[in-house]
Amino acid sequence: MTVHQPKALTSRKTDRLHGRVTVPGDKSISHRAVMLGALAIGETTVSGLLEGEDVMATAAAMRAYGAHIIKDSMGLWHIHGVGVGGLLEPENVIDMGNSGTSTRLLMGLAASCPIVSIFTGDASLRRRPMGRVTEPLTHMGAEFSGRDGGLLPMTIQGRAPLVPITYRLPVASAQVKSAILLAGLNTPGKTTIIEPEATRDHSERMLRGFGATIDVEVNGHERIITITGESELKPQAIVVPGDPSSAAFPLVAAVLVAGSDVVIENVGVNPTRAGLIKVLQDMGAHISLTNHREVGGEPVADVLVKGGALNATETMPDIVPTMVDEFPVLFVTAALADGVSRFNGLAELRVKESDRITVMAEGLKACGVPVLEGPDWIEITGSGGAPVYGGATIASHLDHRIAMSFAVLGLVAKHPITIDDASPIATSFPSFVALMQGLGAEFTIAAR
Repeated sequence: MTVHQPKALTSRKTDRLHGRVTVPGDKSISHRAVMLGALAIGETTVSGLLEGEDVMATAAAMRAYGAHIIKDSMGLWHIHGVGVGGLLEPENVIDMGNSGTSTRLLMGLAASCPIVSIFTGDASLRRRPMGRVTEPLTHMGAEFSGRDGGLLPMTIQGRAPLVPITYRLPVASAQVKSAILLAGLNTPGKTTIIEPEATRDHSERMLRGFGATIDVEVNGHERIITITGESELKPQAIVVPGDPSSAAFPLVAAVLVAGSDVVIENVGVNPTRAGLIKVLQDMGAHISLTNHREVGGEPVADVLVKGGALNATETMPDIVPTMVDEFPVLFVTAALADGVSRFNGLAELRVKESDRITVMAEGLKACGVPVLEGPDWIEITGSGGAPVYGGATIASHLDHRIAMSFAVLGLVAKHPITIDDASPIATSFPSFVALMQGLGAEFTIAAR
C-alpha cells in the first residue's frame, strides 16, 4: 500500500506576489496520454507530462497491463503500447494511490478485456464510490465485486466482446463518460453516451487524435458522443499543456493579494475547463489571456493576473462541470469578496477526495469566515477585502485541493493558517510550495 508521511504546511500573510511561472502538465490530459499511448501499436512520446503521484500510478498500472513506459534523460516519456484489447492480466493487485480519475478510467479499459484486475488505493480513494462507473460497464457485460457501497478494493472480470450500449449520464461526469468511451474502444459496433451538460472533452479530443472514430452531436445543452469500436490506435507525439486546475491556486492567490502581478504561462484554456476564469472575471478580478495558440489539439494561453477588489457572486449548476475541481479555491476567493456568495448544484463535491462542501465550510468557519451549507450548496459571507482572522489548523482529509486552498487563504489572513498534512499536494502539484515561494508566498513546511 501507499506509504504516507504527513507534512504540515503553515501559510502566513504576504504583501505581494510577483513573477512568471509555469504550472505542471494537465493531470487529465496526462492520464489519458499514458493510457492511450499504452493502447497504440508503436511508440508514443509525451512531453510536459505531470509527474505527480496520480499520473505515476497510472503509468505503473499500464506497465502492469503490459505496456513499456520509460522517461529519458531529457524528460521525454516513451510509451510502447500493447494494442486495443491487448491488455495482459496483472500479476498483482494494482494500487492506484489517491487517483480517482485513473481508477475509474482504467475500469473502462479493464472491462473490455477478458482478464481479471483488482484495484485498491489509499484510505481516501477506498472511501470514494465507484458505482456510477460500474453500473454502465455492468450493462455492457463486465462483472465487478467490491466492498458494500461500490468501494475499493474491487475485482473486475472483463469480457470480450462487450455489448455496445446507449447510456444517458444521470449526472454530468467526465470520468464516467471517459470510462464508457474507453470500454467502447474495444467493443464492436457503436457505443453512445448522452451527457446532460458538457463536461471536459479531453477524452474525445485525444481519442480522435490517436485515430479512433468519435462523433459528437450537440442538441441544446446535451452532447451525444458516439465511439465506433475495434479501432486501431496510432502512436502520437503529445505535448501536455499546463493544468488549469493547478493554475487556479497561484491565479487565485494573485487575485487576492493586493498589488500582485503574476503571469502563468502555457495554461490549457479548453472551454470545458475555463469556468473559474469566467467566474473570477465576473467578480471583478483583473485576469487576461494572451498568446493564444493550440498545442496537441488543446487551446493554450498565458494568463495575466493582478490583485484587486472582488464582488460576491452566485453560480448555477450548469457551470459546475467546467470547474468542478476549482470550487474549493473559489470558496476562498468568496471569503474575501464584498457580499454574500452562493454556489449551487455542488452535490458532486461531496464524493471527491473528501466531502469538499463540509470540509471547506468547517475550515472557513475555523478561520472566522461566516458560512452556511446545504445538501448541494454553500453560502459564504466575504470580508470585503479585509484579511480574514485565520489562526486555525486545518485538516486536509488527504485532499490535495483542500490543502492548497487553505494555503492560499493563509496569504490573506491576520494569523497564520496551518494545514495538518500537505503531503497529498504531491498527487497533482509536486512543485506547489516551491512555485508559490518563488512568487513571494510565506510558506513553511515541517515534518510531523
